[in-house]
Amino acid sequence: MAKYGLLVFPERCTGCNACNIACASHNQLGTDVSYNRLEILETGTYPNVKMEILPVQCQHCDNAPCVSVCPTQATYKREDGIVEIDADKCIGCKYCMAACPYEARQLNENRVPEKCRWCPEMLEKGEQPACSATCMNEVRLFGDLEDPNSQLNKELAKHEVYQLLEAKGTKPSIFYVKK
Repeated sequence: MAKYGLLVFPERCTGCNACNIACASHNQLGTDVSYNRLEILETGTYPNVKMEILPVQCQHCDNAPCVSVCPTQATYKREDGIVEIDADKCIGCKYCMAACPYEARQLNENRVPEKCRWCPEMLEKGEQPACSATCMNEVRLFGDLEDPNSQLNKELAKHEVYQLLEAKGTKPSIFYVKK
């Protein structure tokens, strides 16, 4: 069984929003809902200021706080590492939204707190998630963390990486290449 992960190269991101548009189109999201976002970070001090664009979405954590706080088990973790939500079990308490340190959940038109699902219907066909498949700058590299021969693991071995909010102990499945 695969265990999915993602490697992000922030320096390659130009902020074109193709990932966001592809996600919204694939998931038929309204204009006010987004499963991923681009955070604009400024580093340095004037006159040596740099801008970094950081793609952020559900981190599909191994120790997902959204899963542990859900009173109905509407939010759950699949064997392949994808954190999902069963809308039929959701009571709309929004505990998952409050527990997520990444602010990855968005309320849909039915008031269900949805988020990135890594497009499992695409994965079943051997395709990449919509956000990864559309990125012209190869910012996102999606793959199997348990396959030592995957391109993802080869790239993880070549780069110094970090995870967002590591101190929270969520153990994200998304890694970011350090500058």
